[in-house]
Amino acid sequence: MEFPGDLKYTKDHEWVRVEGDSAVVGITEFAQEELGEIVFVELPPVGSEFKAGDTLCVVESTKAASDVYAPISGKIAAVNDALGDSPDKVNSSPYSDGWMVKFEGIDAAEIEALMDSATYQGVAQS
Repeated sequence: MEFPGDLKYTKDHEWVRVEGDSAVVGITEFAQEELGEIVFVELPPVGSEFKAGDTLCVVESTKAASDVYAPISGKIAAVNDALGDSPDKVNSSPYSDGWMVKFEGIDAAEIEALMDSATYQGVAQS
C-alpha cells in the first residue's frame, strides 16, 4: 500500500497535496480498498466553501455510501469531472487521476496540522 511522502493525511483517510496556493484533495489508497469498487462520486459545485470537517462529497461503492470530509477549509476552485464517467479512477489511481477537488484560499496552519505519511501509515495499519 502506498503512503506518498509529499501528501498530508487525515484520520478519516483523506489526503491533501499542496500545489502553490491551492490544495488538491482525494481519498487514500487505504480508504478506497476499504470501500471496494467505487461506482459513483458526488462532487460539490465549484465555488462552494467548506470548513475543515464538513462533509465534502459522497462516494458510493458496491459496499456502501460514505461521506468524504473536508480536510481543510477553503473554496472549491475545481472538481475532477472525469470521475463522473469513470469513478473507478479513485480505485485505480487514488493519488493522481482519482483526485476529487481542488481548494483555493487555504490556510497553511491547517495543512501543517494534518498527519505526515509516517504518522498516517501507523493509523491506517492499526
